Amino acid sequence: MKITGTFLDEISHDINHQNWGAKEWEADFQAMQSIGIDTVILIRSGYRRWITYPSDVLMRQEGCFAPPIDLVALFLELSQRYGMRFYFGLYDSGKYWVNARYREETALNMLVIQEVVDRYGAHPAFGGWYFSHEINRNVMGVVEEYAVMGHFCKNLLPAPILISPYIDGKKALLASEAAVAKEAGISLETHRQEWDEVLRNVQGIVDTIAFQDGHVDFEDLEDFMRINKQLSDRYGLQGWTNCESFDRDMPIKFLPIKWEKMKFKLEAAQRVGMDKAITFEFSHFMSPHSSYRQAQHLFNRYREYIGLLPA
Repeated sequence: MKITGTFLDEISHDINHQNWGAKEWEADFQAMQSIGIDTVILIRSGYRRWITYPSDVLMRQEGCFAPPIDLVALFLELSQRYGMRFYFGLYDSGKYWVNARYREETALNMLVIQEVVDRYGAHPAFGGWYFSHEINRNVMGVVEEYAVMGHFCKNLLPAPILISPYIDGKKALLASEAAVAKEAGISLETHRQEWDEVLRNVQGIVDTIAFQDGHVDFEDLEDFMRINKQLSDRYGLQGWTNCESFDRDMPIKFLPIKWEKMKFKLEAAQRVGMDKAITFEFSHFMSPHSSYRQAQHLFNRYREYIGLLPA
């Protein structure tokens, strides 16, 4: 199972910034291409006041700061140059969604979506939408907002919609928490029932679901993955795996994952028949250009695994 997609975590709230410019980003796209990555997904176009492109909507309505570079334009250009499909990640206000004010978040994002279509929608590398507002359960009110945003996106620019939820497992904790696990997580059957209902309600709106793979114990992962793939098949969605390339088991949050764990997760995804593997995320945790030395070694171990380096 090869990793053929990655998130681009340029606007983050729990991972350090690498202070890259256009030159560094191009070198990283070259490294991505060298291992077969064909899909890049902007994790979010903005978080609170920090944004990836000079959005008139967000600077006017949310008081966002003007960025020094238009990263959406840069990522589209690099995606086209290196043969990749770019997914645009929506804006996270950091105040409406987290306080269950879902309609306000949706209304704001509809303005962002319109602006993005007007500016970038004709670009040949623009390949899809990513709903950056993650859920782990059948949260009341969220699925309805997914539907509203999904219809709006597809009416303006018919492109695939991706979501990447997480499983409410033992490791589903806030990054700010000191612990690495809680006493218990969701059962397999409850997970199946809740996500059956979610996917039934987003059928025909969401095209691809890529569950994050780091929130459950390794011995339980394949069982959860099998349920996820069965449900995606039932409702006609592409079933991807989001193979996290950082380690949730370490007290330091977050460091590149141990290669043995990543290999374990990829092989589990292969056994259940996942359609594609993406990762969160290459540039920090797998890249030869990462600020983490361990990421460079993970890159080499992965290249050995797919036959690009002698073991």
